[in-house]
Amino acid sequence: MAKFGELISSDIPVLIDFYAEWEEENSEDLQDVLRDVAAALGDSAKVIKIDIDKNETLANALRIKGNPTFIIYKDGEMKWRQTGSQDANTLIGLVQQYL
Repeated sequence: MAKFGELISSDIPVLIDFYAEWEEENSEDLQDVLRDVAAALGDSAKVIKIDIDKNETLANALRIKGNPTFIIYKDGEMKWRQTGSQDANTLIGLVQQYL
């Protein structure tokens, strides 16, 4: 949890994908979407994946109920949150609002 606090305290936007490994294996599309988002944003933002099964305490604290759940943080504050699939252009546009 302390490491998560450091992670989201960044002065650049942090897009986090909370996922479950067993779902990820069935979805190459989501991996491609995140790769495209990270490539488009470069060093202006961070794109991070967190496995909810390996980070159950964090997932429970944030009330992650569905997968994938995307959250954008900046300066330690949650700026946006959405559960369900998103396309790369949507995610890019959302993160760019907080640059």
